[in-house]
Amino acid sequence: MRINPATWFDPITRKRAQRFRASRRAYYSLLIMVFLYLASLMAELICNDRPLYVRYENESWFPVFFFYPEDTFTGNGRLTRPDYKAINASPAFTDNDDNFMIFPLAPFGPQEIIEAASIPVKNQVEIHLQQEPRVGAVDIDRDFIIKSQRRAGWFFQTNDTAVNGLNFSGVYATPAAFAEAVSLRFANKPAAPYSQTFPLGKRLVEARLSPYKQRSREPKTVRILLKEVIKENVEEKWLYSPESRQITATDNLWDDLSPVHGAKIIEKAEARLLAPVGALRLERDGVNYRVKFVKEDVRFPFRPIGRHLFGIDDAGRDVLARIFYGLRTSLNFGLLLVVTSMIIGTIIGAIQGYYGGKIDLAGQRLTEIWESLPFLYVLILLGSVYGRSFILLLVVYGIFNWIGVSYYMRAEFLRLRSQPFVESALCLGLPDRKILFRHILPNALVPLTTFFPFYLVGAIGTLAALDYLGFGLPPPTASWGQLLAQAQGQAYWWLILYPSLALFLVILLCVFIGEGVRNAFDPRQYSRLE
Repeated sequence: MRINPATWFDPITRKRAQRFRASRRAYYSLLIMVFLYLASLMAELICNDRPLYVRYENESWFPVFFFYPEDTFTGNGRLTRPDYKAINASPAFTDNDDNFMIFPLAPFGPQEIIEAASIPVKNQVEIHLQQEPRVGAVDIDRDFIIKSQRRAGWFFQTNDTAVNGLNFSGVYATPAAFAEAVSLRFANKPAAPYSQTFPLGKRLVEARLSPYKQRSREPKTVRILLKEVIKENVEEKWLYSPESRQITATDNLWDDLSPVHGAKIIEKAEARLLAPVGALRLERDGVNYRVKFVKEDVRFPFRPIGRHLFGIDDAGRDVLARIFYGLRTSLNFGLLLVVTSMIIGTIIGAIQGYYGGKIDLAGQRLTEIWESLPFLYVLILLGSVYGRSFILLLVVYGIFNWIGVSYYMRAEFLRLRSQPFVESALCLGLPDRKILFRHILPNALVPLTTFFPFYLVGAIGTLAALDYLGFGLPPPTASWGQLLAQAQGQAYWWLILYPSLALFLVILLCVFIGEGVRNAFDPRQYSRLE
């Protein structure tokens, strides 16, 4: 006899399934979520630093499923976990084609520390030369006589030591507005910032007065800040290659530099290959230049590059592997939490709704008291005593997350307990346990089914938030929230973008599934008159 699976469910369930499948967005979202979850369960086969298969000395090994000590492939007597990538690069595998390893598609584990030497970066130094304006300052008295100075010799066409005693107005023709701004400061009156541009030969100098607030006594001197105005900013970029020991320049400025300046720049560039160096300041034809030496160093976190498409986190671990394993952690936590919460909430709500009276009243008051307890404080307290763990987080969150489910199930059982099929079961003498869970519960599953995807969204989002705050899963567990926390206050865009996209995608798919389930269980759109 041929069995048709479609007859396993009642007509109402089959009609709801047809409605859900008619919603293409929800149906395909469900398929994608199932695929992602199954892929995350097989994460070791897709993303792992252990090989899937090893062929060594005419024998086959499967490290992804079984543990083999290092002595198995090296013969050094060590029983520790082997470094398969180092062994694969040893002469036993490189010099013998019969020995080989097959790694997963993404050959990086969630706890593997990437060696900085394995990250390909350009071994060259970028030399940035930029014209730098001269800056200085002078302190003047009421008669504009300079009492002190700081690097102001150039602004008065003399050396620094000869500036003191000069008359500022004798060098720069100060207009009435500038003199008035100075007099306000000597009169100890509040004054707004003021600036004035003065010519100095073929160049311009900007003189600035900072904003002034009234003080307890009048000032004896007023400070004037001086800055050279650059009309056309000169900025060049050169490259220094350690192989050729030469600088590649596309302009004539490099050729016009003196041999002394060129030697200093090359010396600094060679030093930058080994460690960061400070900027170099040069003067040529009366113009100041600031030379910076830039080289990309491998420091964690590191941007996406080469085989690390999603970048590397602050501990030197591949972000793609962390996100992939974090998907499994998030979905496992969310599913276990939602199922546990729904079981507890269903049992408590069913008892309250079915028996009613004093049991219902006492249960409601106890539920309200329990709901008022601060979840986060309880989690922090228990985490400090027992240590953070997956089980502790699941238990603590689960004993608070059932309350909303119990409210819905209580209302459903209150509504269904007076139905004729329940009265018939009571007349037949069936025990309360069978009436509750065999007769009433199957008819009260609509809230559980429709809210399941949305509760899953809340659980995943809460886990990410707790990990971000540092109260979630303990390190080094792969978690999206921990990746986001690493990027806090830093410009590590890849630690923000990719975990956020993963979290957004999962939540969006769950919301689409929830909308489809809600529409499938909502009979109103099919019962209204057109």
